[in-house]
Amino acid sequence: MNILDGKKLSNQIKAELAEQVTAMKQRGEKVPHLAAVLVGNDGASLT
Repeated sequence: MNILDGKKLSNQIKAELAEQVTAMKQRGEKVPHLAAVLVGNDGASLT
């Protein structure tokens, strides 16, 4: 069984993604982003 260091692994993944996004920007490509679509009027969904 292997014990993972979550913080170390997440930092590594973030660094790799940052490099990929920087390369995409330099090539003039669209960069990924996050969007949320709310459907309905549930007040709890707004927070």
